Amino acid sequence: MPRLTAVATASALLLSACSTASPPTTEHSLADTAAPGMPSGEYDVLATQLEAPWSIVPIEHGALLSLRDSAQIVHVSENGDRDVIGTVDEAAPAGEGGLLGLALHGDHDDAWLYAYVTTATDNRILRYPVTGLPDSPRLGSADDVLTGIPKASIHNGGRLAFGPDGMLYATTGDATGGDIAQDVDSLAGKILRITPDGSVPDDNPFEGSRVYSLGHRNPQGLAWTDDGRMWASEFGQNTWDELNLIEPGANYGWPIVEGMADDDAFTDPVLQWTTDEASPSGLTAIGDTLYMAGLGGERLWVITDPAGEAHAASYLNGELGRIRDVVATASGSLWLITNNTDGRGNPDPDDDRLITLHVNASGAG
Repeated sequence: MPRLTAVATASALLLSACSTASPPTTEHSLADTAAPGMPSGEYDVLATQLEAPWSIVPIEHGALLSLRDSAQIVHVSENGDRDVIGTVDEAAPAGEGGLLGLALHGDHDDAWLYAYVTTATDNRILRYPVTGLPDSPRLGSADDVLTGIPKASIHNGGRLAFGPDGMLYATTGDATGGDIAQDVDSLAGKILRITPDGSVPDDNPFEGSRVYSLGHRNPQGLAWTDDGRMWASEFGQNTWDELNLIEPGANYGWPIVEGMADDDAFTDPVLQWTTDEASPSGLTAIGDTLYMAGLGGERLWVITDPAGEAHAASYLNGELGRIRDVVATASGSLWLITNNTDGRGNPDPDDDRLITLHVNASGAG
């Protein structure tokens, strides 16, 4: 994979200030915002005054959101109406922990909502049967899917996503344990791969283990591009945030290395940013283009051809504040949630917001 340079493009909602993501081999500017797959510069606000939202699950006619600190699961309709459909009693929110990632599995007649939750003793994955989709979702009683993931006040990971193979993937942080990310016998500092009921798939890279990849500090984004490749975004410590191409059994180096190390023992990121440019969380794909939410960077990164030339451009620089999650909808737009009320932002009276960002037609990638 070539090292790349991240270059910002300009629009009414885009500031052009952006520095290189890593030592560049070429200079490249993406096409302007009229290009297919690029944000058009137009967005609509679907919901306001959300308290520390963390994850978005698009559903027909709306979305399900997790609120980290209240541990509430909220249904937001496409016209902005909202309804709290459940509170995760097991959650013990503190610091960066609480109700984190959500993922929906199954169809209207047999649907399950999965939730990544920080409890008083661990991080765990729960699932709830869901009825009433799409317009009036209701949750049944929770079952444990996986327990015993190490927790801390920070570095809990927390993203859930079902892959094209039907398996559930979960990102876990190192729970400030550092070296624990290199221990295959620990669930911390990993990307996990499990069946929908929580058991170990027969084809996982480590026999009898839920670990799919290791050496992660605090990954919080998962996505698959149309070419079948799996990607993860990851918080660095003081130097480099990362976009990683995830391969089964690969070691991404933390805490021995951060960012690109050119060490054959570890897998280098495809792209890296300074921590004030990114602090990446949610990640999604349309076609073979990736869209990555930036918290500290207060911007949306759009990454084209990540498996090839891999160029990036930033949008909405400072326009919305901290951006926690981004997802692609069936209509081809992007939904974002801001995260200015999580204790680290500067919230406006309407924060936090759920936003529809329009993407130019004809696909991406």
